[in-house]
Amino acid sequence: MAEARSAVSVEQEFHSKKHHEPMEQANDWTVIYTTWIRLLKRRYYRTRNLIRNGLWPTSLWNLAVVVLALTCIQQFPFSFMVSFAEALTAFAEMLPLPAGVPLLIREMAASFLCGLSFFIIVLHLRRYLLRMLLAYRGWMYEPPRKQSAVTLAWGVLVRLVTGSHPTLFSYQRSLPRLSVPPLKDTLNKLLVSLKPLYIDHEDEFTKLKVEAAEFEKTLGPKLQNALVLKSWWAPNYVSDWWQKYVYLMGRSPLPINSNYYIMDQCNWTPTTSQTTRAAAVLYQIMLVKQMIERQSMEPLVIRKTIPICMAQYENIFCTTRIPGEEIDTLLHQEILDSRHVAVYCKGVMYKVNVYDHQRRILAPQTLEQMLDWIVKDAENYQEEYTEEQKSIAALTSLDRTSWWRVRKEHFGSGINKESLDTVESAIFFVVLDSNSFPHHALSGRGSYLLHGDGRCLWFDKSFNLVVFENGKMGINCEHSHADAPALGHMMEYNMLQEAYTIHYPDRVTPVTNASTKYQPPIRLIWEIGPVLRAQILRALSCHQQNIENLDLVLADHNSFGKGFIKTCKVSPDAFIQMALQVTYLKNAGKQALTYEASMTRLYLHGRTETVRSLSVEAAAFAKAFVDKTVSAKEKQRLLKKACENHQILYKDAMNGKGIDRHLFALYVVSRGLNVESEFLKKVLSIPWTLSTSQQPQQQIASAPDCSHPDFNDMVSPGGGFGPVSDDGYGVSYMLPNDQRIFFHVSSKRSQPATDSSKFMAQLFQTLKEMRELFDEQSSTQA
Repeated sequence: MAEARSAVSVEQEFHSKKHHEPMEQANDWTVIYTTWIRLLKRRYYRTRNLIRNGLWPTSLWNLAVVVLALTCIQQFPFSFMVSFAEALTAFAEMLPLPAGVPLLIREMAASFLCGLSFFIIVLHLRRYLLRMLLAYRGWMYEPPRKQSAVTLAWGVLVRLVTGSHPTLFSYQRSLPRLSVPPLKDTLNKLLVSLKPLYIDHEDEFTKLKVEAAEFEKTLGPKLQNALVLKSWWAPNYVSDWWQKYVYLMGRSPLPINSNYYIMDQCNWTPTTSQTTRAAAVLYQIMLVKQMIERQSMEPLVIRKTIPICMAQYENIFCTTRIPGEEIDTLLHQEILDSRHVAVYCKGVMYKVNVYDHQRRILAPQTLEQMLDWIVKDAENYQEEYTEEQKSIAALTSLDRTSWWRVRKEHFGSGINKESLDTVESAIFFVVLDSNSFPHHALSGRGSYLLHGDGRCLWFDKSFNLVVFENGKMGINCEHSHADAPALGHMMEYNMLQEAYTIHYPDRVTPVTNASTKYQPPIRLIWEIGPVLRAQILRALSCHQQNIENLDLVLADHNSFGKGFIKTCKVSPDAFIQMALQVTYLKNAGKQALTYEASMTRLYLHGRTETVRSLSVEAAAFAKAFVDKTVSAKEKQRLLKKACENHQILYKDAMNGKGIDRHLFALYVVSRGLNVESEFLKKVLSIPWTLSTSQQPQQQIASAPDCSHPDFNDMVSPGGGFGPVSDDGYGVSYMLPNDQRIFFHVSSKRSQPATDSSKFMAQLFQTLKEMRELFDEQSSTQA
């Protein structure tokens, strides 16, 4: 009803324009026919993908070849195949067919049945053989150019067994399942990782070792056995619990605490027109959605051989996190059913259908016309709309239980429910923002993408597309449904297209589609009483306090990038992690437990694992580095040793040999069995003072070399997140090319011990000093 009431005035003005033809009414036979065709297409794509994925790594062509071969053997038997042909004939005669059926038909039926049986056997053999091959991890611990004969032979076998032309989800049934690490190994690794924290507290560390040994002998085996049992039947023994207990049961507000952001190009924008950029990006993102629903997007593979899990892509679109009293839920609108996006402009929300009557994505020019109209229409309500009406989205920034109460009380029926349903069923949320951030204002742009102004971002949506007035853009992402690499892949696709051609009239001839029949935008209406008004203002006030408390700094380190680090014969990621250890030691005078995110997507439904970057070797290097009495040669030796160890830790985490997801799952089992474990509580409650993550880059194989001068300004600074610990830092970094590194450092202003600007300056100084270690050695050798 809300949409209908709003549409009366909206359509009268919009229909007066000559740039479009409105959608026909429901009784028009053309609409009925095209709707029927659309339903057939939907059924076709679903059925086709179901068959393809069900048969992969084989295909229907394999079945046809087998049946044809058996038929030929039966009709034209070779001398060495006579016995087999006779067996087929005997089987044909045994088939329970009517007596009058010719022998030829019987033989063809027998060939089909035998071929089908053989095909099913081969299908499962290839699938399980591929799963066994993909469980091999020796390749990861060997240099790419110096791999062993075993690894090379393994690579050949993988390619032989793998089917051709895989779709987006073809590999899913062939991926290995994440196994539960041995309890003893996990506990030993845990103690080793905590040793640097207890270096001045030997008594406490000795006590911790005793508690670990006691846990290993008593409660640990019982919990481990239960976890192993789950790993036998569940697709992944930890990912569902991780989503449920870490994300969906979290009661803190989503902005800053959970959601993250991703930025567009650092120093380049394809157009300064807000609506032109928004329409083009919207169109490109809709193409990504189309590729996902048709599964025409190529699955990601490592070294052109090893596939990773693509399950997270299913929930990128049409997904909303719905607040609950104790636990949230994920609402996923069927991806083929949702036809609209929700658009926010100057405090006014609109429903915008992005398909025409034949379910084709509207052309960028048509989308731009609608967005231009929205910008003008929103101006008409600036005086009429109150602060609360413009700030409905602020409710999604409340703690989850408070938002649930408000939603239950004020959005359970009537106009508010219909408008809320429109937003929550949208493909995603679009913000035409009135702010502008120049290229150099990285910190301001990143901060705004992370938390907005309290009015514009619908934090529950899978992602918000934010387009600024000067054409810059970025996205704010809800974290429970997918991790940053999946959303980063979508953004990379758009930026890759922007770098080459498309959809900007001042650059190329724009793409259009034949039809211009579409529905006009519909303004959403909200009924706001005194109680709801107070709740909105309270949410807005609380969120603005959180915004003021966030200290986020972005910086472009262009003195050197991964190109120089590689010449030092160390991993760029490990190099930066060691720099972070040194920087924190300089600032705080001590060392801190450090979290680095690693993926486990080599396994079915894998998400992330923790790399504990503060190792014994990293602590030794950091202490030596700040000690002026230690020689440059010794510092360099300790750095390489620490980096080598860090690489092993990172690879172990990717291979399911990490510590923290195993401990977390054991704790969940203990709670499920109603058994208290003080040891698990103790080790899992140690705060992550440094939370770090490297942003993914160049996930698309056809992406150009970002180190080329032509693309240097087009690289993305990546994205970032808020601090995990109140007295700690959140640090993300992007290494887009050989010449530069982008850093995002966040902390809380309310904590006197943290200062993001100071940390960033000290980090840059540390990187400079670490480079000088190698420059000094080069000068000595010369």
